[in-house]
Amino acid sequence: MASFGMVLVVVLCLTISVFPDTTTAQLSRGFYSKTCPNVEQIVRNAVQKKVKQTFVTIPATLRLFFHDCFVNGCDASVMIQSTPKNKAEKDHPDNISLAGDGFDVVMQAKKALDANPQCRNKVSCADILTLATRDVVVAAGGPSYEVELGRFDGLVSTASSVEGNLPGPSDNVDKLNALFKKNKLTQEDMIALSAAHTLGFAHCGKVFKRIYNFNGINSVDPTLNKAYAIELQKACPKNVDPRIAINMDPVTPKTFDNTYFKNLQQGKGLFTSDQVLFTDGRSRPTVNAWASNSTAFNRAFVTAITKLGRVGVKNSHNGNIRRDCGAFN
Repeated sequence: MASFGMVLVVVLCLTISVFPDTTTAQLSRGFYSKTCPNVEQIVRNAVQKKVKQTFVTIPATLRLFFHDCFVNGCDASVMIQSTPKNKAEKDHPDNISLAGDGFDVVMQAKKALDANPQCRNKVSCADILTLATRDVVVAAGGPSYEVELGRFDGLVSTASSVEGNLPGPSDNVDKLNALFKKNKLTQEDMIALSAAHTLGFAHCGKVFKRIYNFNGINSVDPTLNKAYAIELQKACPKNVDPRIAINMDPVTPKTFDNTYFKNLQQGKGLFTSDQVLFTDGRSRPTVNAWASNSTAFNRAFVTAITKLGRVGVKNSHNGNIRRDCGAFN
């Protein structure tokens, strides 16, 4: 996302009819049961190893998955490296800040899968990213859930396709709902997925406007908690490097939990696009409900991220299994 309680929830697998000219793959829980039966354990081991090296792996992977799925669907097109003849998605301004650890964990998992003769070149990068996303949520204390598999990797990746398809830090509820609706996601899904901001960091450049130059009347956004605004100004002085990192969640930045919603109730949403979820009367009841019920939030998050994983998936007619996640075959 520009700058995105342990409860076991069994998600019913979606089976979608496939026609040669569709952009829908057949997703199922056991897609690799015969070709690479240990795929989940191999990916999980790679994720756990990477998380031990750096916590950034967790928010970086979550954000990478979101940015991938919102642009041409969940097809790992965001991982493609640019070439002299093609500027790829990852080099669009909205994706420049995607942390390298998210890309690396997918590469490491791919390497581990390819080291297994049974699994070599059998598992798509899109599915690896989807599994890794679930595994980093769990690693941060979030809910575990079943992952639908069967995505193929996309054959196209252009920076121009990113424009206007990712939520921005200044978006209001109308804009957010419109972007999510394009991907068959509801307002409740939008609020649940926004809570991925319970993890990780953002850059000072994304909040300068809110804390110094909000509008002609107020220099500081009046919906921002005053004490929190002062904290942000100390962390991000006017002339500081805009790339300086600040926590998205000032209370529990390394834990996947419902503190995100409690922060919104106190005016401590980092982005305008976070805080509007509480200031807008249409979304406030959901924020309040999940602030007091982590189980309900976890359930909604699992539903939303599962639906997100179904967006624009490719099949064998309009995708393939990439040998290198960063390059087309």
